[in-house]
Amino acid sequence: MNLYTKLKARQDAGKPIRVGLIGSGKFGSMFLSQVRHVPGMHLYGIADLSAARAEEALTNTGWDADAVLASSFEDALSSGRTMISEDSDALIKASGLDVVIDATGSPAAGIRHALLAAEEGRHIVMVNVEADVLAGPYLVKKFDTAGLVYSMAYGDQPALVCEMIDWARTCGFKIVAAGKGTKYLPQYAASTPDTVWTHYGLTPEEAKAGGMNPQMFNSFLDGTKSALEMAAISNAADLLAPRDGLKFPPAGTHDLANVLKPVAAGGMLEEAGMVECVSSVERDGRHVFGDLRWGVYVTFEAMDEAGRGADYVRRCFREYQVVTDTSGRYATLFRPSHLIGLELPVSVASAALRGEPTGRTNALVSDVVAVAKKALKPGDRLDGEGGYTVWGRIARAEDALRAKGLPIGLAHGMSLKRDVAEGAMLTWDDVEAGESQAVTVRRAMEDTERTRLGISG
Repeated sequence: MNLYTKLKARQDAGKPIRVGLIGSGKFGSMFLSQVRHVPGMHLYGIADLSAARAEEALTNTGWDADAVLASSFEDALSSGRTMISEDSDALIKASGLDVVIDATGSPAAGIRHALLAAEEGRHIVMVNVEADVLAGPYLVKKFDTAGLVYSMAYGDQPALVCEMIDWARTCGFKIVAAGKGTKYLPQYAASTPDTVWTHYGLTPEEAKAGGMNPQMFNSFLDGTKSALEMAAISNAADLLAPRDGLKFPPAGTHDLANVLKPVAAGGMLEEAGMVECVSSVERDGRHVFGDLRWGVYVTFEAMDEAGRGADYVRRCFREYQVVTDTSGRYATLFRPSHLIGLELPVSVASAALRGEPTGRTNALVSDVVAVAKKALKPGDRLDGEGGYTVWGRIARAEDALRAKGLPIGLAHGMSLKRDVAEGAMLTWDDVEAGESQAVTVRRAMEDTERTRLGISG
């Protein structure tokens, strides 16, 4: 690792990386708390729908807003101060900007910001996993054509898992499974913003006092966010999704290698080379010993050509106390926590100084489709991720495309044209899709992917 050395050199040369942050919520605020301590990095601007909220985020994360705020982008460029704007397009177009961070969580906004960033010659760090899963291959092509970096956000689980996968493959290991831990029970799929706080052990009043958004937290709970994150890993690392969605098996860190291996070897995976989440609670609600609720993992095995060499590697696993399954064949490394936006400067520095992403989509291997939380009827309006009407289930891309599955990233604001049973996957034929940039981009990407996969229609 030499990013810090490179950053110091940029600082000493008076040529800091100029960064524009779009969205000053939790992830963005965590980045704000760190970026002022990073040499060679200038927070050029913040764009948020509310300038007051952005200024409050600065103050809450230790900045002296009165001292650092600029009067214009020109002032920010010349003085090293920070401009706050409610116009994200103006920030992306501001002269001298190097890297855009999209931390909005809105798929449509993420697509728009990415396309404009590519047009304006800016690298992008896509915190917005919703946009990445919805249109990642399309966006990556735009950035590749422009000679720019499109990157996952270091600190969030997908980028951290991709780093572990890259490490394992570079060391010559075969990836068996990769993913994260979370708290999950099957009944959570039906959770709504009205019931979410019960599962977190909070009252609505306590959640409101903590500034917690019930729909966002419900997306964490009902499995949608996990599906999106696993799809992002799948698309970046060419790993498969489970055919019927994530299983969320309960497993502690000591048991990961026993659980996350193929059924044929005594585990629960359909086959080797898959994404999966593990739950921190048993199906009866008991806490899992040594849970990985906040962490990430990779399960791998030694390459074995004609039975040569693998036994030696297994012996090395034992000698160096690597966590393995009972056979010693499958091994797991894990990271017990992730620091979200506190680690985001790594992505910014990697994009600007190395020209490399900290993980990125390479193909549409997996998708996340909308599934009805309740029986829906014509005229019902979908309310998107974490809401009352749908939740997101991971699916293999070819399965979703053949079924014309409606991506969860577009399942907001659309009206139903016909009945959809509870638990059924929604399709494009079920909704009034309307016209929008996000719909147009997604349709174009689907056409390309159908051709690539040899799927008609």
